Amino acid sequence: MARVNLYAAARAAAGAELLEIEASTLGILIEKLTSKSSELAKLLPTCSYLLNGESCEDLNRVLAEGDNIDVLPQFAGG
Repeated sequence: MARVNLYAAARAAAGAELLEIEASTLGILIEKLTSKSSELAKLLPTCSYLLNGESCEDLNRVLAEGDNIDVLPQFAGG
């Protein structure tokens, strides 16, 4: 099971700071997050993802038990 840390607008959309989700790949994890709320589903395509602290754009990346995924919405402002 992966630990998903949600930040800023993603946290607000999910109504949670931390979720634990069973998924074999990053893409499947994102699909499962999408099903949690329509607001989160709209936000996720523009988010960045960190896997164990490193940027990950590969949706086919295999996840291991205990992996940490950070979901980072786009930041605005200066």
